[in-house]
Amino acid sequence: YALPLTFYHRTRRAIQKREASAAAALDRSRHAAASFPSPFPTCVRAATQTNRVQIRRPISPARLPMAAGALVLALVAALAVALAGANSEGDALSALRRSLRDPGGVLQSWDPTLVNPCTWFHVTCDRDNRVTRLDLGNLNLSGHLVPELGKLEHLQYLELYKNNIEGTIPSELGDLKNLISLDLYKNNVSGTIPPTLGKLKSLVFLRLNGNRLTGPIPRELAGISSLKVVDVSGNNLCGTIPTTGPFEHIPLSNFERNPRLEGPELQGLAVYETNC
Repeated sequence: YALPLTFYHRTRRAIQKREASAAAALDRSRHAAASFPSPFPTCVRAATQTNRVQIRRPISPARLPMAAGALVLALVAALAVALAGANSEGDALSALRRSLRDPGGVLQSWDPTLVNPCTWFHVTCDRDNRVTRLDLGNLNLSGHLVPELGKLEHLQYLELYKNNIEGTIPSELGDLKNLISLDLYKNNVSGTIPPTLGKLKSLVFLRLNGNRLTGPIPRELAGISSLKVVDVSGNNLCGTIPTTGPFEHIPLSNFERNPRLEGPELQGLAVYETNC
């Protein structure tokens, strides 16, 4: 058995020598990898040590029509909302147009068959096609105002001065929460000043002078902190002149030519009569 045993030992030493050589070569390769940067990003090198890499799959071509359809539906819904608003405002303006007499044809462009009233003359809209201004002053118009004007919820300026507007001021104008200027001066408007105008918390200019208004000045107007200009001269108002809130700085000349309107009320001394 001497020969086989000698052969066994020689073979074992050869295998051990090869294993040592392979281990040394592996150490040299690791040292070289640490000395020279890899051409691959760190995230790629790290991925080789993970058990699972999650890859986001693109939308299947079969699902593309569904995604496109959902986008189209969303756009159609947004357009429908915008058109509904435009139609509502167009209906309100058409109601006003029917109530007015227009001998000069200045409202000829107010075509009710057009979806968007922003194309009409004397109408201004914002970028969302919502009506913000009506500039109808000094156009020789006659007729009366309509309650549908209260639907113009984005309206900021209602300019109808120096016409021949008759009838009363609709209480629905109190719904115009964005209104800044209400100019109805030098018309033939009658009736009382609606207390609902006290809801116009953005109002700055209220000019109703030169009409045939009666009744007291609504005390609700004293609660509009933004109000800077009030002119009700040349009417037939009665009662006393408010002195609180914005009325503290309104000149008395803006209340003149109201034969039944008494001087400024004195707090604690003058009794305010609502049935004057």
